[in-house]
Amino acid sequence: MIKKIWIVLMGLSFITSCVIYVPYGGEGYPPPGEQERTYERDYRAYPEETDISFFYDYLSPHGIWVSLSPYGYVWIPRHISWKWRPYTSGRWVWTQYGWTWVSYDPWGWIPYHYGRWGWDKRLGWFWVPGTTWGPAWVTWRWNNLYIGWAPLPPEVEFLMGTGITGLPYDFPNSFWIFIEGRYFQHEYIDRYVLPFERNTTIIKFTVNTANLSVKNRRLINPGVDIEQVQRVTRSGVSEYELEDARRPQDTKVIGDRVRIYRPMIKKDESAKPKAFWPKNEAEEKLPELRIKHLEEKTSPDEVEVGLERDQEKEMRLLEQSQQRESTELRRKAEDEKKLASTAAEKQKIEKDYEVQSKELQKDHQEEKAKLAERQREEGRVVKKSLKKKD
Repeated sequence: MIKKIWIVLMGLSFITSCVIYVPYGGEGYPPPGEQERTYERDYRAYPEETDISFFYDYLSPHGIWVSLSPYGYVWIPRHISWKWRPYTSGRWVWTQYGWTWVSYDPWGWIPYHYGRWGWDKRLGWFWVPGTTWGPAWVTWRWNNLYIGWAPLPPEVEFLMGTGITGLPYDFPNSFWIFIEGRYFQHEYIDRYVLPFERNTTIIKFTVNTANLSVKNRRLINPGVDIEQVQRVTRSGVSEYELEDARRPQDTKVIGDRVRIYRPMIKKDESAKPKAFWPKNEAEEKLPELRIKHLEEKTSPDEVEVGLERDQEKEMRLLEQSQQRESTELRRKAEDEKKLASTAAEKQKIEKDYEVQSKELQKDHQEEKAKLAERQREEGRVVKKSLKKKD
């Protein structure tokens, strides 16, 4: 069976006949406990109150609802890029709730602050609705060069008085989103997301923490230490005051304030989307929707030029980060040699460095080869798809 994925590039979307999504394992969405229900009810003074059907109605124009066992109704965005992952189109800001995600998607105020993201090998990314608001439902990794985050899956719950349950969770390497730490406070963070081919190497040298917690009846996402962010970005961390937006479209950063629409959402087990597809129907029709979008918005020349430009950027980001990694390894060895008290100790440090350097070079070569292979396949599939359109 030919598997399909969909690409949106520079605002252009097109279908391919290969799979370049990376699998995301795990199923199951345990029902929330009584502690979580109490927490949601008392959480804070929300600007208004409604039930889960509001999410169903609001998100429908931006994607499709699918009946997917065992989760119930899940939502899938339509116009997303081939390398799209949740928590990439936007920026991080520090608020009284810790690191808070500010999305640039018109629908982003919902799935990045309520519920969880999951993965299906045929459907891609999907969002499982939830009713508890959070600044960002992610876990973190970092070191002196990189900062990374990964969406918490549906299997991971948050319970008041307990915190995160279901961890440690075996996240697939490709599920992580990494950038060089110096770009962490950039307003357009998606410009610096590294190709997922880099993840396996980066994960070896980063530490993981998941520390969502409650403070003064607020759900807090401390994430990366502020001091660490200041060191890697070489700049201060501004604190923004998070305020309630009056309307969904009012989500924005204004001066030293962040406005996000945060209604209280009540559970309603009887609610359901006005329109939804079974999984098998979604697998068939979702590619057609994205092809239609391509036909309306783009020309074949624009698609090919956009793909080439984006691939060049990917390779450049990969090579730059690899070079910084090699430089950092050399610097660390030199610092250790300065502290060594004998010639024998220095010699051992140098030998260890040579071994580590060779291993790192091997990893880098493998990463670059995998990225080049993926990009060649993308080019072949795109050209084939465009010919079929003609």
